[in-house]
Amino acid sequence: MGKLTNRICQYRSVGRDGRITCKKIVEGDNEVSPNLCRDCPARQINCDKLRFSLQKSSPSPIVVRYGNGHSEVWNNEPPRITFLRAACVAKVAPISDLRQCAACALRSVAEPVLEEVLLPQVARRGKVIPFPQRVAAAAS
Repeated sequence: MGKLTNRICQYRSVGRDGRITCKKIVEGDNEVSPNLCRDCPARQINCDKLRFSLQKSSPSPIVVRYGNGHSEVWNNEPPRITFLRAACVAKVAPISDLRQCAACALRSVAEPVLEEVLLPQVARRGKVIPFPQRVAAAAS
């Protein structure tokens, strides 16, 4: 099967210890996963006039103890990233809701994000030839 390489976020980087971090998270742990980056509010807005800082909230696990001595740990919610502060450069106004940017007439959409997908490799006369394919990721 092919390999998926994402060039999604300019603020995401990998440290020497192998941790994936986000430079824009100023409150909370700055370690992120690719799934957490996909849910980033800045990526959903996708406007180059947006200036922002992020906060990461990780839910605490809950220990539930039943009367019969049985106990369970409930830790179902994944961490979330939200805006700590955000503002629009064009309107010089704070942003408190994603819908404010979605309805904006001054919104300039940044370049489409490209994801490079390597399809399954085909062997031809002893050679393995990868077939790269570029797909524009839809901004939602």
